[in-house]
Amino acid sequence: MSAASPVLAAGVLAWRVVDDQVLVLLVERTQHRDHSLPKGKLDPGETLPECAARELDEETGLAIALGAPLGQSEYRLPDGRDKVVYYWQARVSEEAFRAARPFEPDDEILALAWLPLREAKRRCTYEHDVAIIERFEERLAAGHAETFPIIALRHAKAANAFDWEGPDASRPLTPRGLRQAALVAPGIGAFAPERIVTSDAARCVATVEPLRRLLGVEPKASAEISQDAHEAPERDPRAEIERRIAKAVRKRRGTVLCSHAPVIPEIVTAVVHAADAAETERTHRASMLHTAEFTVLHVAAGDEPALVALETHGPREA
Repeated sequence: MSAASPVLAAGVLAWRVVDDQVLVLLVERTQHRDHSLPKGKLDPGETLPECAARELDEETGLAIALGAPLGQSEYRLPDGRDKVVYYWQARVSEEAFRAARPFEPDDEILALAWLPLREAKRRCTYEHDVAIIERFEERLAAGHAETFPIIALRHAKAANAFDWEGPDASRPLTPRGLRQAALVAPGIGAFAPERIVTSDAARCVATVEPLRRLLGVEPKASAEISQDAHEAPERDPRAEIERRIAKAVRKRRGTVLCSHAPVIPEIVTAVVHAADAAETERTHRASMLHTAEFTVLHVAAGDEPALVALETHGPREA
């Protein structure tokens, strides 16, 4: 790795409510004897959300669904390289807390501590961890600590349309596309969506197959979010997309929608409208996806829907 390449890592601000008090989780590292939020470096091929969920599981025994991103911290390592750590908030239900593996100290993590927000900030060794906790406090005060994801996923790389002799909807994924679909599935799965909706085109159905296996959620194929429906002059699929998204938001149901480049902007816009948010340059950029990229729109799970955050990820191919 060159000196100019930053070290990428991901972490989680895990929180739970005990006796009406919000507690956050800090870890004490064995070698450094410091206190910080759980985090760790990316493994080859991982997406950042996948890394965050994996590191929390490995360091604390907690298997959780990621919530909204909390931003990032950047600092210089002793060897002179820059390190960038991306963080997510994640509520730990009592069920997940009880199901966690019993913690045993090892050569990486010495102890875990669930602390009230003020005590956690006081205990943190590093100011960049304090800043992440303070961002979470702002979310908590705004009623945005709990969210659910609506995920727009563009299908992976498919056979070239100009070379394919059959109907466009029958184009299969290429070997590269199959690899892309496998690489992004764990990153999408880190948000634990409850429902998968896919265009009925072969390339979209194949893209969500690794996700189906990972989550055990059977996809629903829909012609309404296909490219054929989008291009049909006698139909307006936008109304169906708006209806589908509005229902998912109303039910607070984490949903993946796998579709095509011309349809993805309509999906993102429908989420923005359902969350009573404004269309911006950022939401526009979030809809311009390359193959196998996905945008996660985090909607507040309270009484009033609000677009809390959005983020875009893709396969980290070699």
